[in-house]
Amino acid sequence: MHGRLSCRADKKRGKPISAETDITLPLARSSRMPFVRGLPAWLRSRPIRTRLLLVFMVIDLLAGALGGAVMIFQARLSTRVEIAASMELAQLLVSEAVGLMQQEVPAEKFLADLSSPLRLVRHVRIVVKDAAGASLALHAAATAADAADEPRAPAWFAALIMPAIAGREVPVVVDGQRIGSVEIVAEPRDEIAEAWGNTVALAQLALVVNVAVILVLYVLFGRALDPLTGVAQGLADLEQRKYRVRLPRPQVQELAAITDRFNALAHALDAARTENEMLNRRLITAQDDERRKTALELHDEVGPSLFGLKANASSIASVAAGLPEPAAGKLKARLTDMQGIIEHLQAVNRSMLNRLRPMALGHVPLRDILGELVRDRARQHPHIAFALTADKLMPSYGDSIDLTIYRCVQESLTNVIRHAQANEASVALSQAPGDASGEAPRLLLTVRDDGCGFDSCAPAGFGRRGMQERVHALGGSYKLETGAGRGTCVRIAIPLPGAI
Repeated sequence: MHGRLSCRADKKRGKPISAETDITLPLARSSRMPFVRGLPAWLRSRPIRTRLLLVFMVIDLLAGALGGAVMIFQARLSTRVEIAASMELAQLLVSEAVGLMQQEVPAEKFLADLSSPLRLVRHVRIVVKDAAGASLALHAAATAADAADEPRAPAWFAALIMPAIAGREVPVVVDGQRIGSVEIVAEPRDEIAEAWGNTVALAQLALVVNVAVILVLYVLFGRALDPLTGVAQGLADLEQRKYRVRLPRPQVQELAAITDRFNALAHALDAARTENEMLNRRLITAQDDERRKTALELHDEVGPSLFGLKANASSIASVAAGLPEPAAGKLKARLTDMQGIIEHLQAVNRSMLNRLRPMALGHVPLRDILGELVRDRARQHPHIAFALTADKLMPSYGDSIDLTIYRCVQESLTNVIRHAQANEASVALSQAPGDASGEAPRLLLTVRDDGCGFDSCAPAGFGRRGMQERVHALGGSYKLETGAGRGTCVRIAIPLPGAI
């Protein structure tokens, strides 16, 4: 993970810091981590909040399964202990009941009444048998009704809890003669039903608590991870060259460190852009001043000199008309050649003056200068239909903005003529007012053609780089929309003075 900010200026050549700032933001190479690579594709594409909640739910399910296993083990152990104790207690009660009833009840009623005091013993089933081994079910109806009223546990739960069924037999002897027996059989259904009821109650409570915890974690994760959403939006702003964005510092220490580094990066980019704009502005101003001086010298020195040569050639031609032939003919031929050369030099001088700096700039309204430029291109290339739309403009927006707009239109139309193979080209210039969102008033230029287009990823030439540098020096934006077979559209926005 690393961050890199590359801004360089070649002071020897007078080149400013590049407006194309190379930014390499920290990247979490999660795709190379074995843990992340092992996750399903649908989970890798989920938000981090969903991942954390799913991890918590998986851990919760594992904990629930482990807790259920522990509960079943404890219920099985307690059921065995409870049944064993109930068997011992039942055997003791049977022995005492046999001894007591032998003293109070005649022998013939003893077996018939023996089941009455023993049928309410829990966790066991008492069966009284006569000497022949036949069961005496005197209270079977009541016992069946009680069994029907007991809650039942599912068969799978009962199978996990059910201990081994054991039975004990206590003989009934009266006057040394065995008249029957009492069979004690373990009956764990009520204990299993009680364990099932406790398990269901605990499971319901755990479900309610876990749902509440998941909802609380959902809210807490959302609040804790909200700064990451802000960082993502801030990175998108940086991508759009909005370097003045700043993120609020969250309370979470780790995220606070991330936002601090982001704000430091945004501050560095903003400072670098400010320095770039200042250097570009100074460079372009120096270039314009030099062109202005060169144009002034060509206009004031070369122009009059050529005019003087042409006037002298005309004067010599008048004198040569009075000379005798053949000298007069030869002299006139040389003067004609000289006048042609002088006119060619004057045309070259005017073309150089126009390329260096339009002489009408600052004296003629911007709309008229652009109109003359478009009409000139239309005369030179009649196979292309040129159009200009420039309404509700001020006569001038200052020397820098006027010259930048002129150069951008000039370069764009040159590219259309040389490379676009277009049939139509349009130039639209308008002034957009500011709005309530803080957008400053700006000048909008759009140059569009219906040509062949080109790959927008291709390296920019000197003309495009020159337009970008001029626009960025004024704090504006340059955007190129093109593609193979869909023409080209250049969009330029320049903030007006006082809004930069």
